[in-house]
Amino acid sequence: MNHSKNIEIRPIRTEKELKEFVEFPYKIYENDTGWVPPIKNDYKKYVKGDGNYLNQAGPNEKIMAICGDKVCGRLLVGINEHLNSHKDLKDGYISQFECEDNQAVADSMLQFSERWLFERGMENMKGPLSLPGGDDNRGFLIDNFTDSTLIMNTYNKPYYPDLFANYGFQKYCDVYAYKSDSANENIARYEKLAPYAMKKYGFRVDPIDLKNIEREMKDVKEIIDKAMPPEWEDFMPPNDEEIDLIAKQLVPYADPDLIYIARNTKGEPIGFNIALPDYNEVLAKMKGHLLPFGIIKYLYYKNKIKKLRFFVLFVIPEYQKKGVSSAIYWQTFKAAVENGYNFVEGSTIWDYNEPMKRDIEKYGGVIYKTYRIYKKKILDQDGPSGEE
Repeated sequence: MNHSKNIEIRPIRTEKELKEFVEFPYKIYENDTGWVPPIKNDYKKYVKGDGNYLNQAGPNEKIMAICGDKVCGRLLVGINEHLNSHKDLKDGYISQFECEDNQAVADSMLQFSERWLFERGMENMKGPLSLPGGDDNRGFLIDNFTDSTLIMNTYNKPYYPDLFANYGFQKYCDVYAYKSDSANENIARYEKLAPYAMKKYGFRVDPIDLKNIEREMKDVKEIIDKAMPPEWEDFMPPNDEEIDLIAKQLVPYADPDLIYIARNTKGEPIGFNIALPDYNEVLAKMKGHLLPFGIIKYLYYKNKIKKLRFFVLFVIPEYQKKGVSSAIYWQTFKAAVENGYNFVEGSTIWDYNEPMKRDIEKYGGVIYKTYRIYKKKILDQDGPSGEE
C-alpha cells in the first residue's frame, strides 16, 4: 500500500479541530454544484452526537488527516453495539468520509480505522454508512453525478469508490434512488384501485397528526416492530429513545400531506410512510449559514420547493398484499401534485429489498442513482491492520 510519513492522523479533541473537521468539505467541493452544504452549526451537533443516537449506540472516533499544515482528509469510525448485539455481528462502520484525490491519505485514515476497530474486537468494517439510527449519507455515489442531490442523500467525488477499492474494500450492497414525476401515468390508475382496496380489506389512510406526534410515533414503532424483516442484517427496529429522536427531528421539517399512517377498522396501525420536501433546494442557497441572511432565504424558498424524497414505507405482513402500499403511494402522490411538487425520489432502496423494488417499479419509478456500500475483513496481524 502507498504510505507517506508526511501524513498525520489526528483524532478530534478540541473545538478548533472540530471546526476544521466540519469545514473540510467546503474545500473539497469548492465550485462543485453537486454538493449541498449543510448548516454548519447543525452539522457540528450532528457529528458530536447531539440530537441523534451516535454516542448511545457505541464508541466512535472522528479523525483528520493532516498533510504538512493543512487538512487533507477526514472520517468518523464507530461501532453500533446495539445492532451488533441484536444481529450477532462484530462489525464497525465508516461514515463522513471526505478525502483529497490521494490514495496515501485515504490509506492512512482507513488503516487507523481498521486498527481502532481491531483493538475493540471487530472483525469487519463497512462503509460508508449513516450514523446509527440515521437514513442519510449512505454509500458512495457511483453514477449520475449530474442530477441534483436531494435532502439527506449522498454526494461525493467520483474518485472516492476507487480509494476504498484500492485499499481492499469490496462491494457489500448497492442501494438505489428511484425517480418519478407528476406526469407519471402509472400512478394515475391507482385513483380507483386504492379506494377499492381500502373498502375491500377494511383500512383507511390518514395524514400524520403532528399535534399528537407521540401517539403517532407509538403507532409507527408498532408497525416497524412487526414489519421489519428479521433477515435484514443492517437494520433493527428502533427503541423508544430512537423513536423520540426521530419525532423531534421530523416535526420541524414534516409536511403532514406527505406522511401517512394506515389503520384497519379496529384502529390498529398497519402501515406508514415518511416523505419530506427536498430542503436541499433551500440549503443550496444558504451556503452553510443560517445567519445573517440564511433565515430570510429559508423562509422565502421553503414554500417554493418542487421536489420531495420518499424515505420509507412499511406495511405489516398481514396486509402486505392487500393494497396498503398502493393506497399510501396514491395518497402521497396526489397530495404532492396538489401542493405543487413535480418530482419524487424514492431512496435509498437496498438491492436485497426485492418487494420494495417491485412496488416502486410497478408505480413507474426508475432507478437513476446507485450508491455502493463496501465491506472489508479486518486483518489480524502485528503491524497496523492492512499493512504487509
